[in-house]
Amino acid sequence: MTLITLAIREELTALYSAPTRHYHSLNHITALLALLSAHRHRFADPDAVEAAIWFHDAIYDARAQGSANEKHSADLAVARLAGLVDARRLGWIRTVIEATATHTLPTGLDDGEASDAALFLDMDLSILGADEVEFDEYEAAVRREYQFVDDEGWRAGRAAVLRNFLKRQRLYHSDLFRGLYENAARRNLTRSLRRLES
Repeated sequence: MTLITLAIREELTALYSAPTRHYHSLNHITALLALLSAHRHRFADPDAVEAAIWFHDAIYDARAQGSANEKHSADLAVARLAGLVDARRLGWIRTVIEATATHTLPTGLDDGEASDAALFLDMDLSILGADEVEFDEYEAAVRREYQFVDDEGWRAGRAAVLRNFLKRQRLYHSDLFRGLYENAARRNLTRSLRRLES
């Protein structure tokens, strides 16, 4: 049974509909919910994953430092879901939301929780393996979220992010998403990095 009440959905929809949101918007949440629906049978706790999807970018300020957005989003999830879910599930939701800061798989999870975390983090990065047109639209949308950064600063910062992804042995934790997106994601990231460096 969904953990996202009508009141929570309305609050989050308003947050994701802010005019400063170009990629981290309701469209991103809708895309992840569609992936969850397509792969629901693979999850041990799909309702907790749904909650993590809804909350993971709820607080998004492109000027924030470090993992502040992820921490504040996780705090909001805990505040809104307390009393609706048990402490273990709530802890998992908090943990995976905070993990979106680095997309590193959290430790200390049981097998089902770890598998769900891997799939959740992989879904969040699925855009990297999209076709070229969709990936380029994603890149342009992220750039609009950072319109306060000059072109030189953007190129340097974004290139560092892309290099960090490319040096990972695996972009995706699960074999499923690695098979679906890894090669295309590496092509997209390499192409984008070349553009930034040209």
